[in-house]
Amino acid sequence: MRRLAMIVLVVAVLAAVPFTEASNAVLNFLVVALLIALAGQGWNVLGGYGGQYSFGHAAFFGTGAYVTAVLQVRYGVNAWLAFALGIAAGALVGAVIGALTFRSGLRGSYFALVTLAFAEVLRIVASVAPITGAGVGTLIKLDLRHEALQFQSRAVFYWAILGLVALSLVIAWAIEHSRFGAWLTAVRENEDAARALGVDATRVKLGAMTLSAAITAAAGCFYAQYFLFIDAGIAYGPWISVEALLTAIIGGAGTIFGPLFGALLVRLLGEAARLVTGDAPGLDLVIYGAALVLVVAFAPRGLMGIVADIRSAFRRPAPRPTAEAAGG
Repeated sequence: MRRLAMIVLVVAVLAAVPFTEASNAVLNFLVVALLIALAGQGWNVLGGYGGQYSFGHAAFFGTGAYVTAVLQVRYGVNAWLAFALGIAAGALVGAVIGALTFRSGLRGSYFALVTLAFAEVLRIVASVAPITGAGVGTLIKLDLRHEALQFQSRAVFYWAILGLVALSLVIAWAIEHSRFGAWLTAVRENEDAARALGVDATRVKLGAMTLSAAITAAAGCFYAQYFLFIDAGIAYGPWISVEALLTAIIGGAGTIFGPLFGALLVRLLGEAARLVTGDAPGLDLVIYGAALVLVVAFAPRGLMGIVADIRSAFRRPAPRPTAEAAGG
């Protein structure tokens, strides 16, 4: 239960930040970092624990964002219900894409490219479809009431996204301590061997993709409620797929806290680069690419791998003296 206690401790520390730091700039930075961490945890369920690397998680993020925004703006659906339906829609898209790809036997780079293609198709459709506002996008009306899932204080938004991240951490913890997680890890390590042992690999991967899509869609729903605007480039653009993948890999794929710590580091690097060199277009991608190269080269297990190595070094018992040394 130590990992579950660690989740509670980390969330409690982060929850206390608004009481010590009232700056809207700091809170906005943390909100965006936690949003990316949530999307990264969604990718981590499929890519980290399941070994199915996706380049198209924007498909789930954008679906969640658009569904919750369109339902509120065009159909007058309550924001809380629209949020839940956005998550369900993202999960459905994940299940459909998973059924088409996994039942076709796509793996590795083929699977990654197909997910990227689905995200691009959805981006093109959203950029021309009238219901999404086409190229103009969808703007959610400002309505600072709890019933509309809008709050006057950024601290409330911060606690809301922190609650979603905490839930995703518990989901990752549950995966690591469940039979489903064992099946998923077996598929990641050797799918053919897992099938030989009786694991329904297709069903396991499909379940992981559906859960992964739901978590990522929740990030998209929150984005729409926080920024109150969404368009095709934001919703289905490659930026969210790249950042979700990077945060999980840099933080430590297949670990509980990897996406969270990876998101904080990635956003810190991006903000530091802007402070030093100004708002140069594409600079953040250069920083992220350099960070990814360094991690892959020197710390392939990410930040959590470095932490694990440090803990192992401190726990390693001192070597016992040999008989010759003792006699001498």
